[in-house]
Amino acid sequence: MHNDLLVNIALVLGLGMFAQWVAWRLKQPSIIFLLIFGLIVGPVSAIFNEGTAFLDVEHFLGELLFPVVSASVGVILFEGGLSLRFRDLEGAGGVVSRLVSVGVGVTWVISGVAAHYLLGLGWEMSLLLGATLVVTGPTVIIPLLKQIRPQGRVGSILRWEGIVIDPVGAILAVLVFEEIIAGPQWFALAWALFVTIAVGLGIGWIAAQAMVEIYRRYWVPDSLQNPVTLGFVLAAFAFSNSIQPESGLLTVTVMGIAMANQRRFDINHIVEFKETLQVLLLSALFILLSARMRPEDLLQVGLPTFWFVVIIIFIERPFAAWLSTIGSDLNWRERIFIGWMAPRGIVAASVASIFAIELADRGVEGANVLLPVTFAVIIGTVAFYSVTSGIVAIRLGLSEKNPQGLLVVGGSAWIRDMAQQVKDAGYRVILSDTNQNHVDLAQKADIEIYHGNILSEVAQDEINFGGIGRLLALTPNSEVNALSNEHYQNTFGIENVFELQRREIEEREGISTHLGGRTLFPTKTTYDTIYNLYQQGAQIMTIRVEDAQAVQNAIPNAILPLFVMPNKDTLLVWTEVDAPTLRHGSELIAFIEPEYYDELLESGAISKLNKAPVEQET
Repeated sequence: MHNDLLVNIALVLGLGMFAQWVAWRLKQPSIIFLLIFGLIVGPVSAIFNEGTAFLDVEHFLGELLFPVVSASVGVILFEGGLSLRFRDLEGAGGVVSRLVSVGVGVTWVISGVAAHYLLGLGWEMSLLLGATLVVTGPTVIIPLLKQIRPQGRVGSILRWEGIVIDPVGAILAVLVFEEIIAGPQWFALAWALFVTIAVGLGIGWIAAQAMVEIYRRYWVPDSLQNPVTLGFVLAAFAFSNSIQPESGLLTVTVMGIAMANQRRFDINHIVEFKETLQVLLLSALFILLSARMRPEDLLQVGLPTFWFVVIIIFIERPFAAWLSTIGSDLNWRERIFIGWMAPRGIVAASVASIFAIELADRGVEGANVLLPVTFAVIIGTVAFYSVTSGIVAIRLGLSEKNPQGLLVVGGSAWIRDMAQQVKDAGYRVILSDTNQNHVDLAQKADIEIYHGNILSEVAQDEINFGGIGRLLALTPNSEVNALSNEHYQNTFGIENVFELQRREIEEREGISTHLGGRTLFPTKTTYDTIYNLYQQGAQIMTIRVEDAQAVQNAIPNAILPLFVMPNKDTLLVWTEVDAPTLRHGSELIAFIEPEYYDELLESGAISKLNKAPVEQET
């Protein structure tokens, strides 16, 4: 018995991590591979093994299954709430509120009607299925947004919707479920809804304030903050559910949002821990929930289910998004894209799993259809949006096929000067730094900057990558530069991550030469080289190349090139190996030493553009 339990635990975790790795290699959402692997070791293996699944989930976890599922979903939603910042909405809060209210109602009705007429379910089961499917899901939305990098506010709107709608949909599904098992008691259902919202908001906010106050007063050491936070989340989740069933999901979501938007305590290291835990929980949950299906459940998926998924994608979501964005200041492209993104995730799977077994035990007709149809919708929507959303974003002009903008790690004075020149040339540039003084100076100069650890996963959630296609790591710390390149290779591609030349001692004794990205600027251009040049009075400016050979001869003694713009739509990074070719008429962003500038200008090798160099800081 003990050995069987150990083998099953190892199998679930091993399959989950393998599915995550396969998804990373193929650059596809992990949820598809998690479901497929779960089905293989569950119902598919039972077909070829006389009805006995390779992974018997009921025997494995028994009565612990659904408490574990419920608590795990709570932790995932708390982690999602930690990524929501009110500042990201920038006037789009009305759209989000309508998506999680009007949009939920439209989705519920259309999905319910389609389930009744296409799948042959009774009205009660149809409405329950529709309520289960109103949720989208941050575990799918956020990875897709990272891949697409849409411009404007649509990314923030979809991320907020995906997280906030999960507890809303779960509560709606619970109310429909209670109506099925207890009969139509409208006053009781209305009261239950009121109590659920009040308990969720109240306990969530109080728990968040208590955590922040405890951490702010240093009553808990850094080494215990992550486990204490996890304990707080689970305790608040359980306490909320004990007062009002299924209010816990709202509680933990509110906790996450409240902690994310307070300024008394830095939550970055807590967020990083929760991200790791989320991957582990998500992987295990999808393996378990898909593996517990039975072979006969797979037979419920047929042509009617296919058309049901088609209606959800092409009718339900566009109509819900259209109604929810009426009267907003979103343009028609943004409204179309919002209507093209609604993949379902873990909350739909977990809610359907819990209800299916309880309704089946009560003998409710149609209970056996709930879970396989939900999984079919999850796989169908994730696969469809994964393939098409990037193409649609490009066609709508919300994403670029080859974005030219820069994400720069570092925010020192010369980097801000460089960013200003790139910005003036018409390209988006975002700096990232943990130094508060650098952040304040960049904001004063109206330069976009992310204040936080660029290596944390939360940075990828919080940064709007619209128009950004490359990363330049320009800090004096070569380890940070190399790790930043490694961290963002999947986001930008290995050919689009760059770092400064390492110092000679770092080349001999430092980090592996296999880590990092492409080397920036001419040979032997280290951080110290640039810093000394800057301190000696060299300025970063944009010039026009008139005599390409003369300019080439001045590199790197008189000119230290950073970027070349051969035309108005292309920004080329100057690298140590593949240096761009200079031509007459090209524009060059470069360091130029004052004593050489006038000489080059008078000789006609360069001409000055109507862009003044940034005033150098003292």
